[in-house]
Amino acid sequence: MQSALIQQKFYGDKSKTVEATVNKIQEAASNGAELVVLQELHQNEYFCQSEDTKFFDYAADFEADVAFWGKVAKENNIVLVTSLFEKRAPGLYHNTAVVFEKDGSVAGKYRKMHIPDDPGFYEKFYFTPGDLGFEPIQTSVGKLGVLVCWDQWYPEAARLMTLKGAELLIYPTAIGWFETDSKEEKQRQLEAWITIQRSHAVANGVPVISCNRVGFEADSSGVMAGIRFWGNSFVCGAQGEMLVHADDENETILYADIEHSRTKEVRDIWPFLRDRRIDAYEHILKRYCD
Repeated sequence: MQSALIQQKFYGDKSKTVEATVNKIQEAASNGAELVVLQELHQNEYFCQSEDTKFFDYAADFEADVAFWGKVAKENNIVLVTSLFEKRAPGLYHNTAVVFEKDGSVAGKYRKMHIPDDPGFYEKFYFTPGDLGFEPIQTSVGKLGVLVCWDQWYPEAARLMTLKGAELLIYPTAIGWFETDSKEEKQRQLEAWITIQRSHAVANGVPVISCNRVGFEADSSGVMAGIRFWGNSFVCGAQGEMLVHADDENETILYADIEHSRTKEVRDIWPFLRDRRIDAYEHILKRYCD
């Protein structure tokens, strides 16, 4: 199964950005991609750098956005993983990944469960934690364990998706550096981000797709200095081996052939699921074991 990740920048407004994304999807499909993955909140700028109620208007078009991307999936005969701002009710919003089947129908959706609240990443102001659980989405290209960005730091999320049969873990992402960080700190952050996701592949014996934004985005409020999204989108195999890896500056379509049969081969030699001590893990449900 050929997959394609679209690593791109924000083009200044929604219409220009969506147009660029659609062009890249068409190119990926023409090159044989069956699964296309887009980055987190790919239609707009990463607006969570500040807290401003005006940005809730971005979620007002959720139903129209779903219809639009379903049409794109159907026209290109692909399974498409999108990341949209969902208005569920006035004052109730989610950061939601919607997955479309090749016929344009909605295969399923996932509402981001782990919500950060840090300088420049004020997501708790905008997003209610998901309530759909960690449920893989069945598609014609496999059972997809779709998670979103901050979820990627949590082994519990990856494990639960795996235990429910996910054949592939997918992380649409928006993460980057602050310019004030030292070169050494930037490298530590990037390496930690790559390492934790590759570790999910190893621990669970499944491939991982991580699709991140690229380019500098200023904070529209002027409070923050802005974020330079570090790209580095990648796909790794079931042993954590890097299959493809983008750089930190350029827009790109990243292609990777994923063999679901590798999961069985890897799990047969590294049977981590077999040796789990499920009788001794009751304390995992505690916040902290004091």
